Amino acid sequence: MKEPVVFFTDFNTTTERNIEAKFRELLKQAGIGSMHLKQKIVALKMHFGEPGNLAFLRPNYTAWVVDIIKKMGGLPFATDCNTLYKGRRSNAVDHLQAAAENGFNALTLGCHIIIGDGLKGTDYRETDIHLKHCNTAKIGTAIADADVLITINHFKGHEMAGFGGCLKNLGMGCGSVGGKLFMHSDSQPGINRKNCSQCGTCFDHCAYNAIHPGPDGIAAINYDLCTGCGQCIAVCRYDAAHVRWDAVSMQEKMMEYAFAAVKNKPALHLNFLTDISPNCDCWPNNNPAITPDLGILASFDPVAIDKASVDMINTSPWCTGHHNNEQDKFKSLYPDTDWRKGLDYAESIGLGKQKYKLITVN
Repeated sequence: MKEPVVFFTDFNTTTERNIEAKFRELLKQAGIGSMHLKQKIVALKMHFGEPGNLAFLRPNYTAWVVDIIKKMGGLPFATDCNTLYKGRRSNAVDHLQAAAENGFNALTLGCHIIIGDGLKGTDYRETDIHLKHCNTAKIGTAIADADVLITINHFKGHEMAGFGGCLKNLGMGCGSVGGKLFMHSDSQPGINRKNCSQCGTCFDHCAYNAIHPGPDGIAAINYDLCTGCGQCIAVCRYDAAHVRWDAVSMQEKMMEYAFAAVKNKPALHLNFLTDISPNCDCWPNNNPAITPDLGILASFDPVAIDKASVDMINTSPWCTGHHNNEQDKFKSLYPDTDWRKGLDYAESIGLGKQKYKLITVN
């Protein structure tokens, strides 16, 4: 079978050729013109950023995609689904307000924003996939009902998947709140008692009151209440909260949801390797980038584009402040998480291929 093609352009520009010109050329060569968009409703799946975290992508990128789609006769809208954890994006009212505060609105994007799974995360379509873990996936209605899907993905590290890119934006991002709960259900965290500082940060950030101090003050988890969302892992600065991979992998469920999101739907994917932070954009803070800004990738294959992104990051130098000789950046950041499992499983279910051809667009 023919290798999927991943197109790439770097961030080097001139006064005669700025990043917008390079980005438009990237989309042209990647084949957006081959997509029949006239009178088609196009969902632009993105992440509007959790307030307090500044690693999210600039609205300009989405606005340029919107402009191209409109010129092709398409009907674009920007979208994301509500979150499982406590924060500013767990319902559509707060979600839209957070998006506006971060600069995402009809004026800056050139299109409207529709929260994919409705007011409280309960608006979804059940998509039949009949895979290992999931028979039907709960995909946000606005995304499931769209004619075409274009993902706009900020690539970064992720506590429970190693990295977050196109596949995470498709799988976890397109799932309704109930779908997210299903994906996290077998990846509940554990507490390393020796590392716990008894600071109480995880108590304050648990949306389900599942973590509390034990008799000796050490954090303890009530697994009857824990949803496995991973927020305690993200906020712990002492490596006390950690992923327990003794259960079925959350990564496999996420890949099945990604499979559902693109099932029978034309889809193009864009990965942005800029502000490559070590943590997920879902948290209300971000740390310095692990590597320099590298560029933008485009492909119709979600597996290939994520593998190409990982390869580029792992062959790039660490940024100053990250004193580490480990070439595999994501293994270094999250040694208990094997990011390869997700890609291997995605390929095994026919979501895409890891072997790709890279074409550079100048």
